[in-house]
Amino acid sequence: MLYLLIAIVVVIAIFLIVGLTTPAAFSIVREADFKAPPQKVFAEINDFRNWAAWSPWEKMDPNLQRSFSGAATGLGSKYAWVGNKKVGEGNMEITRSQAPSNLELDLHFLKPFQAENVTEFTLTPNNGGTHFKWEMRGQTPFMLRMMKMFFDMDKVVGKDFDAGLANLRGVVEK
Repeated sequence: MLYLLIAIVVVIAIFLIVGLTTPAAFSIVREADFKAPPQKVFAEINDFRNWAAWSPWEKMDPNLQRSFSGAATGLGSKYAWVGNKKVGEGNMEITRSQAPSNLELDLHFLKPFQAENVTEFTLTPNNGGTHFKWEMRGQTPFMLRMMKMFFDMDKVVGKDFDAGLANLRGVVEK
């Protein structure tokens, strides 16, 4: 019984140490090159109504409920969603829109967990096409930092970014 108690204390200590020593800040980045001009790519990301064609999360719930408000496109444009367990619930707002090179948005997740992140898209002309960088950054809550041994946010969300880039390529290179 004493060994079991010691083992439990050691496991709890390991989780606490991982949580305390793992950096809170995170950044997930994916990049791709498209055979389309920056203006065409920018038009797709600057209008939330276009996201259904390329966002990987839009395809995870055929019954996704969407609402749009604020500006129709660009700065001040807002998008909210409520979906199944895979997509959860949240909202985002475009906070910087500098055509055709940069778009930034505040991203708020409400369910299945609460989080506030910043997503930034950077578009650079490249050999007649566009070099596209997609980054999401934010703070990892302490409880998720303790789970770092089992849960790698870059691997989990990175797969979705990769799918989104492939979908966006299909849209802009038509």
